[in-house]
Amino acid sequence: MLSEKVSRIVDTRVKDPGAIAAAAARRVRAATPFGEHGKVMIIAADHPARGANAVGADPSAMADRFELLDRMCVALERPGVTGVLATADILEDLLLLGVLDGKSVFGSMNRAGLAGSVFEIDDRFTGYDAETIAAMGFDGGKMLTRIALDDPATPSALENTARAVDALNDRRLIAMVEPFLSSWQDGRVRNDLSTEAVIKSVTIASGLGRRSAYTWLKLPVVPDMERVLASSTLPAVLLGGEVKDPEAAFASWGKALKQPTAQGLTVGRSLLYPSDGDVAGAVDRAVSLL
Repeated sequence: MLSEKVSRIVDTRVKDPGAIAAAAARRVRAATPFGEHGKVMIIAADHPARGANAVGADPSAMADRFELLDRMCVALERPGVTGVLATADILEDLLLLGVLDGKSVFGSMNRAGLAGSVFEIDDRFTGYDAETIAAMGFDGGKMLTRIALDDPATPSALENTARAVDALNDRRLIAMVEPFLSSWQDGRVRNDLSTEAVIKSVTIASGLGRRSAYTWLKLPVVPDMERVLASSTLPAVLLGGEVKDPEAAFASWGKALKQPTAQGLTVGRSLLYPSDGDVAGAVDRAVSLL
């Protein structure tokens, strides 16, 4: 049972924390980030570190670590799933569970822009750095990059993202940039998901850093996705976000995946916490789009 395995994780963290590095060292790395379908299917679970634990009407759905790990193990075991994206605490749990062999692994880098905070745009790098991602034998790092023209913290956020892009490119590791054009509305940060705004975020994010050879984009699926994906030659993965209409979401993902720059999906809550509770079924359906 997973609960027994999680108990062993706690015991290992207390008595033998060096086992985490040992597990990373013996992990069988993926030969390529792509699956047999020629695309990536990455399970994302870095939400809790930003205080974003809500799924639907449950404000603490992702806060139960035992359940989250259980759902992630189910997802990672499904055929066609190529990788995972998370913070150090979760990835280390998964390493100790032994479920990352043959998977591409991406470390989440900036998590200081806590959801709902007054400093949300000042999203400092409190997670992985490029040096540790390389040392752990992982494949790349991801950075959330909100571009708020009405917030003076934006230049620093862009500069920090550019530095992370540089550090990852220097090590020939994928720099996965997730840009949004954002603004403050009624005391909260809102991402503009209009086609024009997403295009502008893509053109800004594509130019960050002194190199772009290893830079990928992580983008929301919005109307007229053909224009969005034509605004850069950088490889792009499509994010899921919180899905209210699964049928519409899967249809829009499938259509966007036909574009040449679209390399696959990076999806979290909508697959880990589907409305019908069937994680395996949701993941399998997403894989079928590839």
